[in-house]
Amino acid sequence: MADTNMTKLAQLIDPEVMADMISAKLPNKIRVTPFAAVDASLQGVSGDTITIPKYGYVGDAVDVAEGEEVALSKMSTSTQKVTVKKAMKSIGLTDEAVLSGYGNPVGQANSQLAMAIASKADSDALDALMKATMSYDGSAGIISYNGIVDAVDKSEEEINTEKVMFVHPNQVTQLRKDPDFISADKYTGDVVMTGEVGKIANCRIVPSRKVKLAGGAYTCPIVKLEQDGETEDELPALTIYLKRQVMVESERKPRTATTEVTANEFYAVGLTNEAKVVLAKFAKSAPADPAPTA
Repeated sequence: MADTNMTKLAQLIDPEVMADMISAKLPNKIRVTPFAAVDASLQGVSGDTITIPKYGYVGDAVDVAEGEEVALSKMSTSTQKVTVKKAMKSIGLTDEAVLSGYGNPVGQANSQLAMAIASKADSDALDALMKATMSYDGSAGIISYNGIVDAVDKSEEEINTEKVMFVHPNQVTQLRKDPDFISADKYTGDVVMTGEVGKIANCRIVPSRKVKLAGGAYTCPIVKLEQDGETEDELPALTIYLKRQVMVESERKPRTATTEVTANEFYAVGLTNEAKVVLAKFAKSAPADPAPTA
């Protein structure tokens, strides 16, 4: 009987199968990272640090008279380093829980591990966005169409390109009451992105509890999604460098009749083009009306 049970446990808790299931669940559980570029160049090579180059604009071209030489322009460069990190989560499954089949504990473990890794990746991605230097302070009022327009105009873009804006779920109600907000369920033929609830001022709105509240105001990153047509080598705002995809391992603890299942992923997140990010601050709640004078 013991051998039969152990065979069943091994079939139910298969690390390779669980790794595939967790990887399949990740896209539905992440909010920030789907809008980042993925770079797999670190996979299979040594090293755990990425050096990200930053290039300054050389300026517009100039008129040059016939026979004259054009002056040389020097490209200014700077770099930042990001280090690969290991995100891990472990769950213990008792034989009683697995063999009873009550509530599908193995399936729940898959979901919980996927959620844990996705949440960590989202936190790291949002932390990277928060390093952007371009900002807009609209904390005197709540989020609104006019405030978002003013924030977007900080980037001084010449073409109104598509963007995504991450807001706290508490701000979604405020946006839905704005007459310029278009709810995703009212789109006509437009593709809805992961987690998107609507659009305003050409910004796709994606709620995330990871959006930080400080001093009574939320800091909402606005990220430019599309590349400029003239610069197809332009870096994306955010890049995830994958060192190793999700890996699941199990370890048997016979003295407690428990199987420990551990999932891990190795990656780094870097802000690769901060010119595409504006950090917009908006008040958590509308300022109170002044008390009437006697």
